[in-house]
Amino acid sequence: MPARVAFVGAGPGDPGLLTLRAAEFLAAADVVVIDQVSREDFVARHAPEGVEVVDAGHGEHGQPLTHASRAKLLVRTAKAAGTNDGHSGLVVRLMDGDPATFNGLAEEALACQKAGISFEVVPGVSAISAVPAYAGVPLTAASSPSLHVVSGGDTKVDWARSTGSNVTVVVLGTPESLAKALGDLLDAGRDAATPVAVTERGTTITQVTHTTTLGEVAALMKSAKVQFPSLAVVGSTVDLRDRLSWFETKPLFGWNVLVPRTKDQAGSMTARLASYGATSDVVPTISVEPPRTPQQMERAIKGLVTGRYEWIGFTSVNAVRAIREKFVEFGLDARAFAGLKIAAVGGVTAQALREWGIEPDLVPQHDQSAKGLLEAWAPYDDVLDPINRVFLPRADIATDTLVAGLQDMGWEVDDVTAYRTVRAAPPPAPVREAIKSGKFDAVCFTSSSTVRNLVGIAGKPHASTVVACIGPATAKTAEEHGLRVDVLAAEPSAASLVDGLADYGLGLALAAAEAGESVVRPSARKTSSRRRAK
Repeated sequence: MPARVAFVGAGPGDPGLLTLRAAEFLAAADVVVIDQVSREDFVARHAPEGVEVVDAGHGEHGQPLTHASRAKLLVRTAKAAGTNDGHSGLVVRLMDGDPATFNGLAEEALACQKAGISFEVVPGVSAISAVPAYAGVPLTAASSPSLHVVSGGDTKVDWARSTGSNVTVVVLGTPESLAKALGDLLDAGRDAATPVAVTERGTTITQVTHTTTLGEVAALMKSAKVQFPSLAVVGSTVDLRDRLSWFETKPLFGWNVLVPRTKDQAGSMTARLASYGATSDVVPTISVEPPRTPQQMERAIKGLVTGRYEWIGFTSVNAVRAIREKFVEFGLDARAFAGLKIAAVGGVTAQALREWGIEPDLVPQHDQSAKGLLEAWAPYDDVLDPINRVFLPRADIATDTLVAGLQDMGWEVDDVTAYRTVRAAPPPAPVREAIKSGKFDAVCFTSSSTVRNLVGIAGKPHASTVVACIGPATAKTAEEHGLRVDVLAAEPSAASLVDGLADYGLGLALAAAEAGESVVRPSARKTSSRRRAK
C-alpha cells in the first residue's frame, strides 16, 4: 500500500503559528516533504527522531522545482514509503503558509488522486494575513475596505483593477518578482505616492520591514537586497505601521543571546527570550554524569524507603532528576516519599518536584539559595521530630554551607553525591569565534560554574556583549573573571533573568529614541578592548 499523504500548512515562519493538528501529523510522520522555505526546525521539534526528510523545494543542482516536478516527487515518495502489512505509512507534505494558497496544492493533490493515494489537507496560517499583521500593517481599514492578493510571478494580472486608492494590494513572491509586479502596478496608474511596506522573513525574529512609496520601491529593492521569502503591502494602511508595529518593537528584537546551559535545561529560557524577540544559541558548559560509584546513592534510597530520614532536601533540578532515575531503576514511584518531609531550594526545583507529583513542604520565599534554604529550615526538635536525619542528594562540587548549617541546628546529614558535573567539550570553532568577537548581543549566566566553564572552554565574551547574571554569587564570579555585569536578576530564576535582560534592552531603546538615534544592537557597538570589571 502506498503511504497516505497529509498536506500540512507550516504557517509563515513563527513556530508558534503551527496549528495543533499540524503538530499531531508531524508527530506521526514517517516521511516529511518540505517546501521552498526550509522548515527543518519544525521537523526537529515535532517529528519523530530519525524521520526521513525530502526536499521538494529544489532539485539536485539547487534550481527551484516546478509544481509538476513536486507532484511527481511526492507520488514517488508516497509509494516508496508504503508498507506490505496492510497499514499505510504517513507522508507529511509540509507546505509554506497555507497549502491552498499559492502553494501548488491543486497540482499535487490531483497527482495523488490519479495515483490512487489517499490524502487530506490541514490548513495553515497564511503569510497573506500573518506577515502584514506582524509588520503592524492592517490589510483593511475604513479608508481601504477592498483587498487584492496577487502572486508576483503571475504575468496575466490586470493591474488596472488595483489602482484605486481604496484598495490594499498584497503581493507575494521572490524579491525579483515583487519588484516587477510593483513596477507594473505603478505603470497601470496607481499613485506613485502610495505607501508600500516590504517585509522579508516575516513572522520570524529575523523579520525586517522596509517602508517606502510605490514610486521609490524599485530603488529600495535594489539597495536593500531584500531576501526571500518576501511580501509587499501597497495601500494607505501602511501608514498605520508607525503606531501599530508591535513585533519589531519588542525589547530584544533581533538580539542573539548566548545561553551557556545544557539543552534540556534551556528550553524555558530560550522560549522566554523568543517571546521578547531574541534568538538564542545554547552552548553546554557542563555535562551531568552519574556518580563514579553508585553504592552510596543506593544505600540512601534504601534508607529513604525504610524510614531512615525525616527530611530530603533538593538543591537543584539535576538532583530531582537523579533521584527520579534511581526510582525508575528500582521500580519505585512517588509513593516512596510517604511520611517524608521535602525541601526545595527554589521555585524551579519545586516545579520539577510538582511535575513528579510531589508538593514540597519547604521552599524559601526570598533568598532561593542554599543560604536561604538554611534560614527557612527549622532546628531539630527532639520532641517534635521523630527522626533527626536529613538526606541531601547533591552535586559532587556542592559547597558545605547547607550541610554545616543543618548540623549546627542539630540535624545529622547524609550528604550524598547524586550526580557529577564535569566541564563540557569546547563548542565548535565558529561559536568560539562568535563569543570572542562580539557576535552575541548578550550572555545569560545561571550559575558561577557556567561563568567559569564558558570562559574555560570558549574564552571571555567580547566587551560589547551584555552580561546578565542570575544572582550575586554568579555576578561576583563574572567580575572575578574580568566581566562587567550589566543585568542582575531580581529573583534567582531563569524567567527573572530574561525579564531583567528585556528591561535592559528596553532601556537602550528608550535612550536611543531620546537621542534621536536608531536602535543599534549591542553586537553592532563593538569596542576594541575587552570588558573589564568595575
